[in-house]
Amino acid sequence: MSDRFPDVRAAFCENLASGTDVGASFCVTVEGETVVDLWGGFADEARTRPWRQDTIVGVYSTTKTMTALTALLVADRGELEFEAPVARYWPEFAAGGKERVTVAQLMSHSAGLCGWREPITRDDLYDWEKVTALLAAQEPFWEPGTASGYHAMTQGYLVGEVLRRITGCSLGTLFREEIAAPLGADFHIGLSSVHDARVAELIPPVGPAPMGGAGDSELRVNVACNPELDVQVTRTRAWRGAEIPAAGGIGNARAMAEILAILANGGVANGRRFMSEAGCRRALQPQVDGVDLILGVPMRFGLGFALDTGLMPHPNTLYWGGYGGSLAIIDMDARTTIAYAMNKMSGTTTGDFRAFGLAMAFWEAS
Repeated sequence: MSDRFPDVRAAFCENLASGTDVGASFCVTVEGETVVDLWGGFADEARTRPWRQDTIVGVYSTTKTMTALTALLVADRGELEFEAPVARYWPEFAAGGKERVTVAQLMSHSAGLCGWREPITRDDLYDWEKVTALLAAQEPFWEPGTASGYHAMTQGYLVGEVLRRITGCSLGTLFREEIAAPLGADFHIGLSSVHDARVAELIPPVGPAPMGGAGDSELRVNVACNPELDVQVTRTRAWRGAEIPAAGGIGNARAMAEILAILANGGVANGRRFMSEAGCRRALQPQVDGVDLILGVPMRFGLGFALDTGLMPHPNTLYWGGYGGSLAIIDMDARTTIAYAMNKMSGTTTGDFRAFGLAMAFWEAS
């Protein structure tokens, strides 16, 4: 890359030098051109493996941006209507009084299905048929559409099953064949074992988990503890190979920024048209606004992404982050994407100041 943004590079290097980061990647695209592409540090806690250009890492819920993009793509082709009842595509889903729950409510975390009512185990997350059947059978935890309640693990299964019913393909396959492979982008929802040596180890955050502690609501405890996940599970072949479209994605900042450039640039990336501009801008349609029942903070959700509430430089901005600190930002006004992925986790579920600090350094210099 050209060194047009030396202050961004300086901030990135300072994070590594200070130990704020162990290993990380940061990437920015503008008008489809990659203008910042940084990586460095170490891929393991012992600092024996350098973080290389092709190092990839688990990004937890930033995976949801890829799942949302895949759904937007299928909708743009006319195969999916967000306003339609989920049961149109997935008839069994009508059980438990959910016959009127819409696909848009799945996309905006407002379907009342933030977790499973039945106790499940970590291994159940690898059993697509079981976890989707349980969600189809159960009643919502609250009246769908009245509030968001972050569907931390369930959203990927819910949206993924709708897309599977429509296309006959799993979410990971659909994403790979329709988006990642045509772009040559190194992001995976269901990672082949041939890539294992390139995966950085996630380093668990210090302190208590962000949810599930004493005094939390039953809903928050359910989301955090049914099943309870240890960060160490991300180092297993079972987790890496499974398609967990809300939290299991593995990639790096370059891959995320270059894929999400589809949305930032009206449907075009790397000279190829994937979607119409109108199809991209559908993501900006507000669906629900208010204090999220799980996150406990005010959120404004569009179709698959959080919407700007005045924090970003431009209003037509989408974003989402992942447990530990990864983040993706899509600024449709400036036709810009910003992405950050790292292995040293902080105790946050939706991105932290490392990512925002780097983004601010870019914004100040641009």
